[in-house]
Amino acid sequence: MLAQITRNSRVVVGRFPRILQTSAKTAGALSQRNIQLNTLPTLNVDMSKYETVEKGAKNSPSYSLYFKNKCGNVISPMHDIPLYANEEKTTYNMVVEVPRWTNAKMEISLKTPLNPIKQDIKKGKLRFVANCFPHKGYIWNYGALPQTWENPDHIEPSTGCKGDNDPIDVIEIGYRVAKRGDVMQVKVLGTIALIDEGETDWKIIAIDVNDPLASKVNDIADVDQYFPGLLRATVEWFKIYKIPDGKPENQFAFNGDAKNAEFATSIIAETHKFWQTLINQSSVGDHPISCTNITNRNSEFVIPKEEAEKLFAEAPEGGKVEEEVDTVDTWHFIHLK
Repeated sequence: MLAQITRNSRVVVGRFPRILQTSAKTAGALSQRNIQLNTLPTLNVDMSKYETVEKGAKNSPSYSLYFKNKCGNVISPMHDIPLYANEEKTTYNMVVEVPRWTNAKMEISLKTPLNPIKQDIKKGKLRFVANCFPHKGYIWNYGALPQTWENPDHIEPSTGCKGDNDPIDVIEIGYRVAKRGDVMQVKVLGTIALIDEGETDWKIIAIDVNDPLASKVNDIADVDQYFPGLLRATVEWFKIYKIPDGKPENQFAFNGDAKNAEFATSIIAETHKFWQTLINQSSVGDHPISCTNITNRNSEFVIPKEEAEKLFAEAPEGGKVEEEVDTVDTWHFIHLK
């Protein structure tokens, strides 16, 4: 059962969920993490292989964020950025759609040619996720793994549910607040399985290889050690974040328990195979996903870079800017019983 209290952001009354209380042990662990962040060396990883270009006005339905490779060619972040970031296939490229602490629900646009990042629209209005106390927007860098697809025609044996027709989602838990459109190299630590309206919606848990703690965090058990409380808060966030919109509590497979890195890696490999089927098919079939790309030579959807540039040039400019309403900053106090 659920009880919800909604207050304006200036009001600080309400019933705080017990799950979010911080113990002395947790506080000590957090202090230890702060020390580690100040003392561990930072790896130097090249993140300049890709750049982004904005089209349209911010805070308008016409806004879109396009990607270019190091040669300046317009590309699809879903189809042209490789899944694997190294030859050993131990690290992955992650496309950041939503930086930590932000509310705008940005995502790779599956229907738009070249798949720029656009803001989701609901009932004709730009969509923002609610602030469910004490969380401010998204509590991690959130994005997707390129060249993956959760096939809606496939029933996942471990969950008993079909895929959600999206690239696989990634939660990046490192200390740095990323920028929208960053392509981060990440190490996979595990996964949780959200069941969203009867569909399997994997959330891969990963860490930027450039994070000071990356060398110490190698599997899901390490997350609780170095990020105490984060897994529990993550499950809670996904359970409640749609409740302010009038939807019921979200459900999870495996009772909300996270699976380890080996399991997560196998799920990613499976969704990569599904994507290969998608990009190499002769038509989009029943799944309206734009497969336009410039690098997959066996795909019937590959186009010359000049045509990609033309598509980019034709993307809308300007647009009607929506005023950001005060409710974006509203606190929602939600107690799960």
